[in-house]
Amino acid sequence: MHQFKNYVAIGRTFAAYRFDGCRFAARRLAALAIVFCFGLCSTAAALDPAPPQTSTLQEILVIGTTPVPGLRIDIDKVPGNVQSVLASDLAQNGTASLTGALGSRLGSVSISDTLADPFQPDILYRGFEASPVLGTPQGLAVYQNGVRINEAFGDSVNWDLIPDIAISRVDIVSSSPLYGLNALGGAMAVTMKNGFTYQGVDAELSGGSFNQRTGSAEVGIKKGLFGLYAAARALDEDGWRLFAHDSVRQYYMDLSLHTDQTSVDLSYSRANNRLFGPGAAPVQSLAINPDAVFTGPQANINNVDFTTLNASYALTSALAVQGVAYFRNYRQSVSNGNSANFTACTSAAEAGSLCQSDGTTPLTNADGAALPDISNGGANILGQNNFEFIHSQTWGGSLQLTDSQRLSGHDNQFAVGATVDVSHTNFLSGTQVGIIDASLIVEPSTLFVDTPEGSAFSATPVILDADTKYYGFYATDTFDVNSSLAVTLSGRYNIAKVDLSDQRGTSLNGLNRFIHFNPAAGATYKLSPNVTAFVGFSINNRAPTASEIECSDPLQPCLLPSSLAGDPPNLKQVIAHTSELGVRGHMATAKSGRLSWNASLFRTDLDDDIYGIATSVSTGFFQNIGSTRRQGVETGINYQGQQWSAYGQYSYIDATFRSPLTMNSPANPFQDANGDIHVLPGDRLPGIPQHRFKVGADYSVSSNWSVGASVVRVSDQFYHGDESNQNAPLPGYTVVSLRSSYRVAKQLEIFANIQNLFDERYASYGLFGDPTGVNAPGIPSDAQSNDPRVDNRFQNPAAPRSVFGGVRLTF
Repeated sequence: MHQFKNYVAIGRTFAAYRFDGCRFAARRLAALAIVFCFGLCSTAAALDPAPPQTSTLQEILVIGTTPVPGLRIDIDKVPGNVQSVLASDLAQNGTASLTGALGSRLGSVSISDTLADPFQPDILYRGFEASPVLGTPQGLAVYQNGVRINEAFGDSVNWDLIPDIAISRVDIVSSSPLYGLNALGGAMAVTMKNGFTYQGVDAELSGGSFNQRTGSAEVGIKKGLFGLYAAARALDEDGWRLFAHDSVRQYYMDLSLHTDQTSVDLSYSRANNRLFGPGAAPVQSLAINPDAVFTGPQANINNVDFTTLNASYALTSALAVQGVAYFRNYRQSVSNGNSANFTACTSAAEAGSLCQSDGTTPLTNADGAALPDISNGGANILGQNNFEFIHSQTWGGSLQLTDSQRLSGHDNQFAVGATVDVSHTNFLSGTQVGIIDASLIVEPSTLFVDTPEGSAFSATPVILDADTKYYGFYATDTFDVNSSLAVTLSGRYNIAKVDLSDQRGTSLNGLNRFIHFNPAAGATYKLSPNVTAFVGFSINNRAPTASEIECSDPLQPCLLPSSLAGDPPNLKQVIAHTSELGVRGHMATAKSGRLSWNASLFRTDLDDDIYGIATSVSTGFFQNIGSTRRQGVETGINYQGQQWSAYGQYSYIDATFRSPLTMNSPANPFQDANGDIHVLPGDRLPGIPQHRFKVGADYSVSSNWSVGASVVRVSDQFYHGDESNQNAPLPGYTVVSLRSSYRVAKQLEIFANIQNLFDERYASYGLFGDPTGVNAPGIPSDAQSNDPRVDNRFQNPAAPRSVFGGVRLTF
């Protein structure tokens, strides 16, 4: 077990929280008020009694289109693509898995295994990421029960903290300004179960490859006006690579009160997870042993306590008010073992001590004392364990008014709302020196490096307080011009305040303000009762995060994602312009079946995109790089019948740089004399496959027995560090999986699945780095950086063929 005891006492710091008043400029919202004045007129009319509307027998699928649950619109009136997965989709292979369902069922979603951990993938939708890795440019807004759960420090998304078993449905809405910051590519709304949407008792035990053991249970009760739902899951596994064990503990509870006019849900979510994804390894080491790791430990200890209150009250049959209040307490400890540039001091005055890479600048601790040479004059290989602690407490709420009153004889749906999110974060990072042992693990020690601020060298400890305040004011109106044509106008005004306070000095101090108004317009037209065309345009923004702002100086690169650097240049916020058009349709088939399909084109252009520029395998900085583009095609078809169901999804995503860029890439074989590569407009963004093809089917052999299969085909992608596209790309892959379940009795079901049936050996993430200097397997021990005998490619190998099975009791 990797050691954290040396750091825990340092990392637990607390601070007083301060609320600043939100100063609001009325003239900034004038445009928003004008756009939606007719919607407000409708709201006023809604207070008067109105005759009931005529019902229809046609089946209508409705979804939520605002961050606060409450406004639900016929999907055929949404001017953009919408993709959904239900609880049954999450559990198609037995144990519920959100990321598994997104990866296998949605064509525009791909998985990038940056951390090499199944519970911490990068999810890419249309080429925009929602990642647990601090420092990743986050392009998706993720909501749970109406609360944005992108973490306050870095906007990262920790998928392991969402209790999969308790999810009722997930909707992904293409670019919409209503969801606020980070919704550059779209927004994901996760709706959890409650006692009114789920009743019964389920208990499950499962296990399989990699010594995985899982136990979960859920219960839902509805009695009159009251409902109760509770769920828990415990999972342990050893992983398919060395030092890759995981331990996941997730809990969820919801108390409900629902009447004809009022609904109140109080939910509590908790997670306590210990994850040890080993990270990428050199391809020469993986060729010898596919279980190989490079350097360690690599560990993430994630904890969250998350309480949410959702309430809704119907003022009339057409007018309602909804509100959300929440508190989120998030803690993360990270350990990242790496090779080090430290060396034995060469001067006689510093003999017996460790120095920086120049051999003359001694390493010192917080007391100014020199660190002893534990390398034994270079006989032992030095490593460094970069550790960090994040403690964020976030609270806030939203208030929304919705109105479905007809306007001048036309159907009209209007919503106006406001959101506030306030967070205080304690961030601590540092570097511990240790010896790299034979298994390439940095052994713990009592030697902590305290490089002075402003030094040309890294490993400067950081203790930083970050206060973020996000305010949003939004409105949307969907007006039916006639029975075929619906027009939607939306807008949101975002205010982001990021205040940084250096607890060790002053170089990290900073006050940052970002504001932007994001409009959207779209229309849908029914070509026939079952076929709808749509077109839409929207603008969205993303404010630089605290971790990006303080790591944006090319003269002082940071250990990513740890130690920050001071006195940064100003980063601009990212602005996205999205256009899309498409068609979707549905029809009933024989034997009570239902067929639905969709096809769409989209283009998103980003101005002042923020990108991480590597200066070495472990250091870099963030900068605005000009323009990037993500454009493509999305198609899908789904069939649901009594005996069998099937789906097919294809997407083409062309993600490219649109501005020339010179960037440092010291491990790229095509670097110039300065270690740089030269990116040209049209070069593809790394890590984003162009083609994704996904199909699957399930068949009921009998009333008790079902079988199913799925196929995922993903095309090649360029390595990170090869933004100039000069090297051969990371190959694509095809993964086939099988599943089956059998109901032995009314309350007893057994299930099994085989993942990666044909044992495809592939990787979903690759980068260029320097594998020398640590005696990694397959790397010549005397090799230097960029040695012609060395392959600088690193990969994260995906899981080999694996088999899982279990038993489920239902009451």
